[in-house]
Amino acid sequence: MREADFHPRGIFRNAHVQSVLASSVLRRMLFRARQREIVSRSVEHVLECGDGVKLQAFYAEQTVRDSARGLVVVLHGWEGSAASSYVLNTGRRLLREGFDVVRLNFRDHGETHHLNREIFHSCRIDEVVGAVGEIARLFPARPLFAMGYSLGGNFALRVALRAPAHGIPLVHALAVCPAVRPHAILESIERAPWFYDHYFMQKWRSSLRRKSALYPDHYAFDDRFFKLSMRDLTAELITRYTEFGSLDAYLDGYSIHGDRLSSMEVPATVLTSRDDPIIPFADFESLALPGCVSLEVSQYGGHCGFIRDWSLESYAEDWLVSKLHAAAPALPDEAADPAAEFEVARAS
Repeated sequence: MREADFHPRGIFRNAHVQSVLASSVLRRMLFRARQREIVSRSVEHVLECGDGVKLQAFYAEQTVRDSARGLVVVLHGWEGSAASSYVLNTGRRLLREGFDVVRLNFRDHGETHHLNREIFHSCRIDEVVGAVGEIARLFPARPLFAMGYSLGGNFALRVALRAPAHGIPLVHALAVCPAVRPHAILESIERAPWFYDHYFMQKWRSSLRRKSALYPDHYAFDDRFFKLSMRDLTAELITRYTEFGSLDAYLDGYSIHGDRLSSMEVPATVLTSRDDPIIPFADFESLALPGCVSLEVSQYGGHCGFIRDWSLESYAEDWLVSKLHAAAPALPDEAADPAAEFEVARAS
């Protein structure tokens, strides 16, 4: 475990300010030109992920180098999407750094509810592994990376754990504030200020209503259902529509706490903050990580925030880029001073 080089001041030392700003309308408005850039350069792909599952992805090619430094699969958080502002900001930055980018939507996220009848849950790792494998097949001959925020970080690490057994040539995985122990996360949201629960539940209920409208014979959700708490709604969905049988079994199913990553062979790097109001830092302290996985920790940053100042730029993007440059194999046209090239791109 090492300290991250992130030192905000004043109001930006507040965990809730950081967490709210991370995916705020303010950042979307401020960086909308950047976001339009990657959207306009992206091509949609509907990926065949095994067992009839289809997931949507958006592929964009970099144009700053003769050949890409690598291909990065970017994974969003729960009830985010490939069009979330933090995903678009990250994707555009990666393009400027010479990386091709695939933004993947999980099942029932974004505009994808129609692609699969069965509902999303966080234990659906096999289809995400299948999607990354299909991405590797479609876009070969370049270093492959996976990175994610929050639940997406959890998925990125689980994909890395399984990649060798599935023949996926993953070079490195990166995770920002990944979900570690879901039991603790649910408790954190229940204890946190009301606006966290409101934010997630408003988006989740809207997603479930869309799913019910598409498959009314399969999903009969009534008014009582949509008034349930996050805990009770999760439990009812799990017992009614999955094989887990209980909320505890489901939450344990996508946990990465303790020694669950101890057999990982693919190198990975994790960034988190001690003041994250959603992912308890104590869960990171209890991780048994292999030598190929490193953990970097900041005192501040909230949940996936790491906002530097009123520019609303995120240290997490700089951190991600620096790790990717370090992990990517050197290319024949590599600049003599990669650090200088990084600083030029950061300033643009």
